[in-house]
Amino acid sequence: MSSPTGPAGLPVRMPRPRQPGRHRRPEPLVAPQDAPALVLAVPGTPSAATRSLAEEVVSIARSELPGLDARIGYLDGDDAEFPTLQSVLARAAEERTARYEQAVAAGVEGLKAPDGPVAVVVPLLAGPDSALLRQVRQAVMESKVAADLTDVLGPHPLLAEALHVRLSEAGLARADRARLFTVATAADGIILASVGGDEAVQAAGITGMLLAARLAVPVMAAALDQEGSIASVAEQLRGSGSQQLALAPYLIGPEIDAALLTAAAEEAGCATAEPLGPYPAIGKLALAKYTTALGIAPQQPQGAPVR
Repeated sequence: MSSPTGPAGLPVRMPRPRQPGRHRRPEPLVAPQDAPALVLAVPGTPSAATRSLAEEVVSIARSELPGLDARIGYLDGDDAEFPTLQSVLARAAEERTARYEQAVAAGVEGLKAPDGPVAVVVPLLAGPDSALLRQVRQAVMESKVAADLTDVLGPHPLLAEALHVRLSEAGLARADRARLFTVATAADGIILASVGGDEAVQAAGITGMLLAARLAVPVMAAALDQEGSIASVAEQLRGSGSQQLALAPYLIGPEIDAALLTAAAEEAGCATAEPLGPYPAIGKLALAKYTTALGIAPQQPQGAPVR
């Protein structure tokens, strides 16, 4: 049987037939046309490092969902170098209206006036922080734009994976328990440092249990913004037999002054890992919050299996 040919008799690449049955590959997810923007709400004092982190997070989200309109709004922005969350939402609303008016002027048939949320706002927070979340809600209200606000990113198994990686990068945990090697500086007790008071500590404790299962060492959550909390948890861990402690920041990074982490590690007398930062899981979880809000994500991203 002859194959199709193109100009000059050259073979033409034909589309591969879709594999039938339940084992076929799923169609890749693409952002729906005119879908709301994903707006990442970034806390803390804006800086070049903060912007780089946020841009990497939205880049990961875009790579997971082609066609995604992802933007960054800063809670403490200046509307010059760092646009505020309010101005980013207002701009998204203006652009949606402009697109509709241009389509009407072009005579496009069957148009419906845009409705529903202009944006889905995703706070760049690993755990709940009532003060920061109040600031996000206030910014959304002040923008006078219809926008959905999602929950924070955690708790989630992917965050436990990210914490494990950050600890291993600092030489404070084995990268893989299945491999037969030792790390001389590996901690035998982990302080999971959060911000946001008791609610944040409780939420961090859920991820802490997942981290403890990965590392096979005790993990206890403590609040960086409660005086004496870090030292108290360090004392409890040492009282239960842990000798070499490590501080694992349950933080993305921008939401707290790095000096507080250094001071907390000194208070507990232990080494510290880096914050979660732009770990790939952060972008995936931000996207999962967005797609779930729109009802186009039947499944949350899955964490790596515990080894």
